[in-house]
Amino acid sequence: MFTQQSARSRHEPVYSLAVGFGRMLFGGVLRLKPVVSGIDRIPTSGSGVLAITHFGYADFALVEWVTWLHNRRHVRFLAKKGAFDKPIVGWLLRAMHHISVDKAAGSAAYELAVDALRRGELLGVFPEAGVSASFTVRELKTGSARMAAEAGAPIIPIVVWGGQLLRTKNHRPRLREAFKAPLRIAVGEPLTVTTSDDPVAMTEELRERMQALLDEAQASYPLSGSGQWWQPKHLGGSAPTPEEAAVAEAERQQRKAAARNR
Repeated sequence: MFTQQSARSRHEPVYSLAVGFGRMLFGGVLRLKPVVSGIDRIPTSGSGVLAITHFGYADFALVEWVTWLHNRRHVRFLAKKGAFDKPIVGWLLRAMHHISVDKAAGSAAYELAVDALRRGELLGVFPEAGVSASFTVRELKTGSARMAAEAGAPIIPIVVWGGQLLRTKNHRPRLREAFKAPLRIAVGEPLTVTTSDDPVAMTEELRERMQALLDEAQASYPLSGSGQWWQPKHLGGSAPTPEEAAVAEAERQQRKAAARNR
């Protein structure tokens, strides 16, 4: 069993290799330009639920990258079972002690997540439960609040803006967009949740905090988003509205279900 001390200092060769690759890719090849605020709010020891916006498929790696640069801590992410089922990717995820989420048996992942928090781990979650194609913070699932309350861990809201330029839903990645892309990563004030709190109300409080952080990150972003696919419609971009994105996602899920049943 891992202890709070070992959560920060133990040597994990596969995790170290992944971090090294991320540093080479993000800092060396793509030469990303991150501006990180509030990074000291990620604890140097002890547990925490990192509740992260999800606009791009690399958001988890970007948070992992800046966290490691700050305090050398490892983040354990909850990831879909489908990723674990892939031969090479699945091996890497298991070797890095990430947690598989099977929607058909979600309680198992929940229990593993609470156990990890009780061991003093940092747990990375995407409470929107999927990539937001509207580039706004959608309605959140209550799992983050419930597991934080049960384990006695704080929830730390984190916004990643600019990661969608690397790779995201419904858009083919382009090197010219990703190269030297500016990033805004904002870490908010920790939110304390107890078992006596209403998880629905606390989840809405979390969503409001994440949206406020996102508003600030978007306002300070150095690239003009006017007419751009990666900018929310309410800010002058061409991304779908939350309602339009929800309809498109429902249709996509129906097509996937129909394909599986053939």
